[in-house]
Amino acid sequence: MFLKYLVFLVMSLTLAPLALAGQGQYAVGPGDEISVSVFGEPDLSVKKTKVGGDGSISVPLIGQVKVGGQTVSQLESKLEGLLKAGYMKDPKVTVTILDYRPFYVYGEVKQPGGYAYKDGLTVEKAIALAGGLTPRASKRKITLKREVDGQGRERRVDLKAEVTPGDVITVGESFF
Repeated sequence: MFLKYLVFLVMSLTLAPLALAGQGQYAVGPGDEISVSVFGEPDLSVKKTKVGGDGSISVPLIGQVKVGGQTVSQLESKLEGLLKAGYMKDPKVTVTILDYRPFYVYGEVKQPGGYAYKDGLTVEKAIALAGGLTPRASKRKITLKREVDGQGRERRVDLKAEVTPGDVITVGESFF
């Protein structure tokens, strides 16, 4: 009984960050395209910018701002704080994700590569975008790698598992 509890506890702690990533806790990252709107200040707004490889964007007056790893609400608060520190009395900032970074599918699929993320994406739909499974593919050997807090976490998944931007799906080979 104790061993079952220990295994459950370890699995819960290991997979909890993966579950949070798909529940409104999406963290902005390199490759995402966002807009920053400062209410009443069109000159301080950024209509469209891609998050750089280092996780930062350029904002008028402020300069380079590290945005990678932050949720939209955290980013709005951060930018409001930076604007309050010497530029505006009470800024109101809205951040919008215009385009998500791609996800990747490789292994035993017909067209491996990177694909544009869409809301509601599952592993099954991602494989369909990659042209479907090859005759040698195994539906039981599918792994999903997701970056959480700067570290890649990999786990086995089924076809119904949720996919988020930046995920890497690997379809393994069947021996029979």
